[in-house]
Amino acid sequence: MADRTPTAELSPEQQDRRRRLIDAAFELGAAGGYDAVQMRDVAATANMALATIYRNFSSKDELLAAAMTEWTVRLRDRVAQSPPKGDTAAEQMFDVLNRACRAMGRQPKLSAALVRALSSADVGVRNSGAEVRASIASTGDSILVDLEPEVRADILAVLGHVWYSSLVSWANGRATFDSVTIELERACRVLIGPYAP
Repeated sequence: MADRTPTAELSPEQQDRRRRLIDAAFELGAAGGYDAVQMRDVAATANMALATIYRNFSSKDELLAAAMTEWTVRLRDRVAQSPPKGDTAAEQMFDVLNRACRAMGRQPKLSAALVRALSSADVGVRNSGAEVRASIASTGDSILVDLEPEVRADILAVLGHVWYSSLVSWANGRATFDSVTIELERACRVLIGPYAP
């Protein structure tokens, strides 16, 4: 894994292969959840050799975590096209997180697979976790732009932890998506509200 080329340095052809593998993981995960994403099936769905997958991803968890990274980037891009709703920064931040939850709720099997992979101890997952947090933070940066950078970073870090822990509870059957959104609304109100002008 140490010899793997960073994603930003991949050629257009390599990036296309990587995206096809991630799309295959999305397809399989949406249809059957975590257990349905088997590397041989990903290879068949993406019409690639199994060796090609392992040149890009060391494990299923790394592949699914990369898919989660891609999913949050797509969410960030959609938010940029349709600004968050709400009169306050707390309402706007909750709107963004609520949109993310609704999108995940539309594909529960895939969402549970992505959350499960992101919580894996697999060393290949580590970078994806950081990229997911960075993507969520960049979405919130424009909403909290009036706050001091350190305060903004602290709020976004804690919101990320609340969202992640709530999703883990949901993925393990201990919570509903409604309870996830309730936790997120409360976290936005408590963390951002005191800084409202």
